[in-house]
Amino acid sequence: MTAKSAAAATLATAYGYPRQGGNRELKKAIEGYWKGAVTAEALLTTAADLRRENWRQLADAGVGEVPTGDFSLYDHVLDTTVAVGAIPARHRAAVDADPLAGYFAMARGTQEVAPLEMTKWFDTNYHYLVPELGPDTAFTADSAKPVGELEEAVALGHRARPVLVGPVTYLLLAKPAPGVAADFQPLTLLDRLLPVYAALLAELRAAGAEWVQLDEPALVQDRTPAELNAAARAYRELGALTDRPKLLVASYFDRLGQALPVLAKAPVEGLALDFTGPAAANLDGLAAVGGLPGKRLVAGVVDGRNIWINDLEKSLATLATLLGLADTVDVAPSCSLLHVPLDATAERELDPQIARWLAFARQKAAETSLLARGLREGVGAITAELAANRADLASRANSPITRDPAVRSRTAAVGAQDTRRAQPYAARAEAQRTRLGLPLLPTTTIGSFPQTTDLRTARADLTAGRIDAAGYRERMEAEVREVIAYQEKAGLDVLVHGEPERNDMVQYFAEQLTGYLATRHGWVQSYGTRYVRPPVLAGDISRPQPMTVDWFRYAQGLTDRPVKGMLTGPVTMLAWSFVRDDQPLAETARQVALALRDEVVDLEAAGAAVVQVDEPALRETLPLRAADRPAYLDWATESFRLATSGVRADTQIHTHMCYAEFGAIMTAIDELDADVISLEATRSHMEVAGELAEAGYPREVGPGVWDIHSPRVPSTEEAVELLRAGLAAIPAERLWVNPDCGLKTRGWPETRASLESLVGAARRLRAELAG
Repeated sequence: MTAKSAAAATLATAYGYPRQGGNRELKKAIEGYWKGAVTAEALLTTAADLRRENWRQLADAGVGEVPTGDFSLYDHVLDTTVAVGAIPARHRAAVDADPLAGYFAMARGTQEVAPLEMTKWFDTNYHYLVPELGPDTAFTADSAKPVGELEEAVALGHRARPVLVGPVTYLLLAKPAPGVAADFQPLTLLDRLLPVYAALLAELRAAGAEWVQLDEPALVQDRTPAELNAAARAYRELGALTDRPKLLVASYFDRLGQALPVLAKAPVEGLALDFTGPAAANLDGLAAVGGLPGKRLVAGVVDGRNIWINDLEKSLATLATLLGLADTVDVAPSCSLLHVPLDATAERELDPQIARWLAFARQKAAETSLLARGLREGVGAITAELAANRADLASRANSPITRDPAVRSRTAAVGAQDTRRAQPYAARAEAQRTRLGLPLLPTTTIGSFPQTTDLRTARADLTAGRIDAAGYRERMEAEVREVIAYQEKAGLDVLVHGEPERNDMVQYFAEQLTGYLATRHGWVQSYGTRYVRPPVLAGDISRPQPMTVDWFRYAQGLTDRPVKGMLTGPVTMLAWSFVRDDQPLAETARQVALALRDEVVDLEAAGAAVVQVDEPALRETLPLRAADRPAYLDWATESFRLATSGVRADTQIHTHMCYAEFGAIMTAIDELDADVISLEATRSHMEVAGELAEAGYPREVGPGVWDIHSPRVPSTEEAVELLRAGLAAIPAERLWVNPDCGLKTRGWPETRASLESLVGAARRLRAELAG
């Protein structure tokens, strides 16, 4: 096919779409179901209505082929676990008795059974449920969801393409099930899994699927020859099937590298590739393998992970080059749009000029459609749109919001002495022990306490003007008093003020820093029904005034026990925001670090003996390719040290990380030079303690003993068992006792019961160690 005829066939498509609805209807329906206030039937009706609306929005934007199967009640990897029948034995009875309740039991656990482990989806802030597999795993096809949602879309008149997590990525994301040898490789189950995918494909074809998309983002990571051979074998076997739809193998988040020739040679009908950010290297890679003659290419040229408008002329140039490399070129966002908010037009409080710089999911669908039209009909057909796009891009580039000379001068003056503590850890640890006087196995929490309905109502009342700032302050102070008094009574050693005044651990600070923009409706799914509103990092960052000092002073004045100052670290401030794309991330991180450094120093001056600077996103933001990691880790750890190195030796710096695979960043964790680190450890059965010990980590550690993302209340015995595992790796003198993460999503009854178990476990082990 010539480039001209390939352009004539071009259409717009997408890999996925936000699930929550314009008013987070899905969250409300699911949480109502959990509470018994919404029936299963009502929940499923809400979900079907949201799918229908998603497809309508995509079609109205001009997307000619809509995805199905991307919608999920909790997580699409969990949906794949159900579709291939890999239900853990401990959940089987619940799933058989009530599939919907059993599905949520796998996601959240119950008082009787633990949930699946949860971790980050590649380098995003989305969390997936980790499949648990072993040598005895028996896969069986369950096509009800993928087939049912395809049939819904087709009945509504849409041209639809089902989307499934591909078999290679599914196995590479899995872990050995509890009780299975740690060195078991789930990828060895590939030959057992492929017939199940064959069955799913056959049933989708029978339901009317012309194409099925198999997502293989794991192939953009560094892969061994054996793993690449497994991918080649998988698609050779699936491609050889006679009873199947056409196959579109999709990758995103980075360049394919050595996996590109493997997939290009595979007997499948199409590839979907990312051409944004570091994945722009896919263009040269595609040319190097001779393109995709006779195949369909879906070109991801609209950034599906950030919220800035597309440079349409740049994307059209990329698409024009791609026309000569494939039989058909279609246009898409770079990945599923679940990573961005739904609709920028809902942000009516933003400056209209700034609003024109933003593109959320609906706007990205429209950009995708416009690019497809430009490719089909020529740029002359979209002249007015291109001119408007150029003007908007120029407006942003020339805006005084984006550049502050004072901030840039300060960052340029940072020297090596600013990024290291004045004393080594051993000297600091001795000074901190003297100042704090803590017992063995000190207990603390991560920071937040339950965000109750009363607190959320007070915040809404303040926003709506139903109460004034003084009334709001009075309500928050009452909550802080209650939280401090409770912690003293419970026997915790290092306290927190509970963060009742904070809406979100990033947004709260972003709203007090220059250079950030906040949204009102920019919700993005983090996990399950947990949605966040990432702020927009639009310009140079500075701190006009202290952000937390007043609240710290108030809380510390209520108790003789140390209260932690609580901040969010520079890497997490970037990772959980929509970052600017007009300067290197390292430069932005340094700006944020300097603003936080001012806050840390002010907290110390106000009497804080312990300051926690959370970096849960350090691992999340790790580049997917090993070659890109050293540079990232250099600036990421430097920015943390820049934020925390301005304090005395006897001021203890804590940090926190959660729900990630830590093994790849052990050296970087050491480079942070924090005095104490707390980490998620419950769902992974204290694995991280062993990893830290093996790496020779020399500082204090608080591996979590309470999974706060599950409604389960751990018993004292469970906490003791986890702590014993921790003590097998970490000496008691360096071990802390804490939950996995903050408590804002939990209710007070389970918080009290769980903290009682946690403190009881610490006391029991202290007694054993003492005698």
